[in-house]
Amino acid sequence: MTHVFLATGDLAMDRADYDESFVATRDVLRAADVTFGQLETSFASKGVRLPQARHAVLARPDGAAALGRAGFNVISMAGNHCMDWGAEAFHETRANLKAAGISVVGAGANIAEAREPALFTLGDGTRLAVLSYSSILPHSYWADERRPGCVPMRAHTVYEQIEHDQPGTPARVHTYPHRQDLDAMQADIRAAKEQADVVVVSQHWGIHFVRAVIADYEHDVARAAIEAGADAVIGGHPHIIKGCQVIHGKPVFHCLCNFATDLAMDEAHAKSKSWNEIRVLAEEWEPDFEGLYNFPKASRLALVARLEIAGGKLLKAGVMPLYIGRDAVPHFAPQGSAEHQAVIDYLAAVTQEAGLNGRYRQGADMVELKGVA
Repeated sequence: MTHVFLATGDLAMDRADYDESFVATRDVLRAADVTFGQLETSFASKGVRLPQARHAVLARPDGAAALGRAGFNVISMAGNHCMDWGAEAFHETRANLKAAGISVVGAGANIAEAREPALFTLGDGTRLAVLSYSSILPHSYWADERRPGCVPMRAHTVYEQIEHDQPGTPARVHTYPHRQDLDAMQADIRAAKEQADVVVVSQHWGIHFVRAVIADYEHDVARAAIEAGADAVIGGHPHIIKGCQVIHGKPVFHCLCNFATDLAMDEAHAKSKSWNEIRVLAEEWEPDFEGLYNFPKASRLALVARLEIAGGKLLKAGVMPLYIGRDAVPHFAPQGSAEHQAVIDYLAAVTQEAGLNGRYRQGADMVELKGVA
């Protein structure tokens, strides 16, 4: 028997009825053996917003139970919103998720707890481990020996002036991973591999809203993870689809885009300097004062990653195309539909533009990901 692991994009529901977000996807998510998602909010009754938090939503505690009803078994809190509302809301969010029967990875009361994998035993006895990391980190959002937070996979940025005699001209941007974080991640993966047959690693990373571009450090981190024993790398954060690649036969999904992510917009926000500075990064991004999905036009196209596992091995990997409308509710795009083709065309284009080796072929249950030399 083949077992199914699904991974969705970002989760940040902000509406009266959280279950509405999953009306079109719940059956598929619940049918999987393990369903993973990345949390981008806090489910807590109260909190104190930290000054370094940017867009921060304190969602109601019952959001955790809604994720459980939707079919999620494991949630990553490793991301740039994990500490937005302080330690009290952080701990309450973790507790609410666990009370809903959901494993939490990538965050904890201290760094040792945050590094613990989520472990599952599938129906045929295959052992599965999930780990999670974040490179998108407001200051002090990462855990240490005495502080709660998420598991860091930090990256450094260097700006290289190209024309030294031309002040103010654009620079080359180089990024590379924090050496100690990279070593610690590899140690985590090796340890997980001793407990599990298949190890899936989530990375909250990348350049948000900018079409196709993959940061240098993503390549380094992905290769290091796979060389340490990871069987798949699932990426998120940029809020648009990024391309896929295959390293040593293992899939890397650089970004699945969003899943259930609500974002209302008012005129004051639309005129704000901060939003307009980010807005120009995207190809096309117009505010929608009536809708709940204020993201770039490209963000209407999204993916769910699908892994088929059996006999202690990852057998197949691919994606299930999604379309997200103005109501911010994700829908699986049926094969043969215009939405399905739009997702695959966009995915293939940004994969090629980024110079990645991923190639796509329609299969029975998903669009399969293959690599080329």
